[in-house]
Amino acid sequence: MTRVLTRKGEATRARIVAGAATEIRERGVDEVRLEDVMAHTGTSKGQLFHYFPDGKEELLLAVAQYEADQVLLDQEPMLSNLTSWPTWLAWRDRLVERYRAQGVKCPLNGLLGQTGRRAPGAQAVMIGLMVRWQDAIAAGVRHMQATGDIGPDVDADRTAAALLAGIQGGVLLLLSTGRTDHLEAALDLTIDSLRASAVGRRSDERHDDD
Repeated sequence: MTRVLTRKGEATRARIVAGAATEIRERGVDEVRLEDVMAHTGTSKGQLFHYFPDGKEELLLAVAQYEADQVLLDQEPMLSNLTSWPTWLAWRDRLVERYRAQGVKCPLNGLLGQTGRRAPGAQAVMIGLMVRWQDAIAAGVRHMQATGDIGPDVDADRTAAALLAGIQGGVLLLLSTGRTDHLEAALDLTIDSLRASAVGRRSDERHDDD
């Protein structure tokens, strides 16, 4: 049964999750104990288990959701407003900067490893993140199609899926190599292809007029 929290309860739970996320980023998921989270957030053991009855596993899953949400928040306000090429390029730069700053330590990757990648809760976190991310990119493609900046024949959903796959592949290679080259290539080539789709369409229209 889903627990209904008061506004104060929601704020306390959010404070515990944010504090746990900070501890995990600083120490690593394997090193953080519930006592560390309690000390960081000023909460008692009773409070912690009130909000997370299943203990550390439930808390880690909540932190994984927090980190997944943060992935998208870090891309704002551009991700929700991919309505011009300057915004697309600013989003591209923000994304590269984010992962360059993150480096080879990915909190979400470590957390989902701890909660079990195949566990329903962990899968739901990742699926939710990818669906929201892909939907935002697809919405940007459709907007640019409406303004004529991307060709109408481009499949917005498949393009968003391919771009997201390229981003994830680039991030995976970053975790292995410490370099953002592959991430940048995936972004740049896809954006260049989208821009070219409109140019090619206009060129065809000019030839038809002739």
